[in-house]
Amino acid sequence: MTTAVLRAAPRGVRHELRAVRVVWQREMMHFLRNRGRLALTLMQPVFLLLVLGTGLSALVPASAGAGDYRTYLFPGVLVMTVQMPAIGAGASLVWDREAGFLREMLVAPVRRDALLLGKCAGGATVATCQGLLVLALARTAHVPYDPALFATLAAELALAALALTALGAVAAVCITRMQTFQAVLGFAMTPMLFLSGAMFPLTGLPRWLTALCLADPLTYAVDPLRRAVAAHAPAVAVPAPGWQPPVAAELGITAAIAAAALAVAAHRFARPR
Repeated sequence: MTTAVLRAAPRGVRHELRAVRVVWQREMMHFLRNRGRLALTLMQPVFLLLVLGTGLSALVPASAGAGDYRTYLFPGVLVMTVQMPAIGAGASLVWDREAGFLREMLVAPVRRDALLLGKCAGGATVATCQGLLVLALARTAHVPYDPALFATLAAELALAALALTALGAVAAVCITRMQTFQAVLGFAMTPMLFLSGAMFPLTGLPRWLTALCLADPLTYAVDPLRRAVAAHAPAVAVPAPGWQPPVAAELGITAAIAAAALAVAAHRFARPR
């Protein structure tokens, strides 16, 4: 009896992992087939980097220790690139629910959290791929094409994408209507981006605004990217070290946010409806 149970367990795990892989493949197929959506998603960060960044660079000329504003803006543009498709994975979950496809998925003989994990893995992969495409514009921001730097940025982007996808999943399992979900996203995404330090340093701010910035999950995604760029690009402005935790701590905070959000989303998603 014990041997039979021990032999059955790995098959069950493989079955759940296969469900995760199938849902992940579905998200990747949607990403590869919808090239128009990909182009539109990339237009906003490219516009910010090439137009807004260039314009503000002319208004804020480089000074000692400040560097080009486009170089400062580049990590924020990377996070903005992964933000939309990552949280958009939650929107697809709401859409699947309204279209009735989610109901068909839930009758499959697999755990619900396996389906949610596949959805989040697919959304994070899509978001990371889009972020990697924007890395091709690094030279326009005076960021060198360094393999070690790109590997670091890719890993940090993947972690940020997973955290954002998990947060989007939490919103998706709590909000049942697409209109409400879109309104919540529109209300939350822009403040999160501006409070993360993507556009301006987090030094010299009022205490209440500094507290909001430190409570923003995106802060701990943008800062490691900027410090990685600063280590390879000369004269890049980074916030004073007084408010900064170590990079490892920031990555740990991002990973903890991802794990906590996945746990909450899985618990909520597992409830019978």
